[in-house]
Amino acid sequence: MMRNEVLHGYLIHHRKYREKSHIVHLFTQEYGRVDGILRQTPPPQYQPIRLQATGKSELKNFTKLEILNQPVFFHGDAFFSCFYLNEIVLRLCPLEEAMPQTFEQYQLTLLQLQQLASHKQASLFLRQILRQFEHVLLQELGYAIDFSVDASQQDIQVNQHYQFQLNDGFLPVSQASHSTLEGALITSMQSYEDGQDFSHEQLQLLGKLYRQMISALLGDRPLKSRQLWIQNTQT
Repeated sequence: MMRNEVLHGYLIHHRKYREKSHIVHLFTQEYGRVDGILRQTPPPQYQPIRLQATGKSELKNFTKLEILNQPVFFHGDAFFSCFYLNEIVLRLCPLEEAMPQTFEQYQLTLLQLQQLASHKQASLFLRQILRQFEHVLLQELGYAIDFSVDASQQDIQVNQHYQFQLNDGFLPVSQASHSTLEGALITSMQSYEDGQDFSHEQLQLLGKLYRQMISALLGDRPLKSRQLWIQNTQT
């Protein structure tokens, strides 16, 4: 139940609902993902907003919308990255459950993406900030990984290859393939402390590992943002 509850956050998705209304999906500081009906033009994405929410059902009534910043425009890889962030928040975050670390990381990632075009090592910087976001999100969703042991609670061996299963962890395999993970890369995460930059080895591991985890959590519906990104790089 919310009654004139003030929410701070971002619009992550909207669609038309009747003549002058929209169903909007927000990512908020106070309650994580919140859905509702907005009887006016939706605000731009990636802009901090404040509004009031009222209602008992999953669809709240949103009123008194304020946009708190100047517009921000993203292009190229930064645009597709923002689309990707919004899509995984929408698809993976539970409704009306505060996700304070993910919200903070979302804000930080938007700021970092504004610097992408001028960054000397843009490609590396982009991989770094996307893996950082996925790392925080997956941990807060309850999928923190123990990088020191395999599914049988045996120490990870640097010369062994592993297959990752969402509910079991790292399973040793005899044959390496494009989907397997090297033990040496897995053990590289043992020295990682939250908030640090990932090393080259860690980025190599997490690019593959987090994609596998997110795909498993999403099920049969692939990410539109990833498909559009691939199409864009091929044209």
